[in-house]
Amino acid sequence: MADLTHLDHDGAAHMVDVGDKAVTRRAATATGTIAMSPDALAAIHAGAVKKGDVLSVARIAGIMAAKRTSDLIPLCHPLAITRVSVELAPVDGGITATATVATDGKTGVEMEALTAVSTALLTIYDMAKAIDKAMVIKDIRLLEKHGGRSGTWVAA
Repeated sequence: MADLTHLDHDGAAHMVDVGDKAVTRRAATATGTIAMSPDALAAIHAGAVKKGDVLSVARIAGIMAAKRTSDLIPLCHPLAITRVSVELAPVDGGITATATVATDGKTGVEMEALTAVSTALLTIYDMAKAIDKAMVIKDIRLLEKHGGRSGTWVAA
């Protein structure tokens, strides 16, 4: 269990002490997709969803979620985020969300990027579910992270 930083020597969950770590520039990018019917996709792009501008609301929801990640994920540290961007792009059969989060801090922002993507996609589902209840949120993953002791990591 020594490799799992959120477990102590007895296997109990705990918040990692980052007090001795150096402050460095840290960034992470995550992505995910929501697959939907052609009717739902067309309605979103035409601005014809009764709840409003789906993509604008989803973008704002993703940004807000990144800022509140430590309230949602029990062992995440609250961070002073310096940047959050959420991009939403049409893909064949759906919409892809990509979030990039940055901070100058002692711990990374991978969870914030993943939370931003997840929340943006959930918001799209919520706003368009009257058109397509069978939408599928999938392939949420970290694409890359930079900074800290472990340096740069890029998904294969």
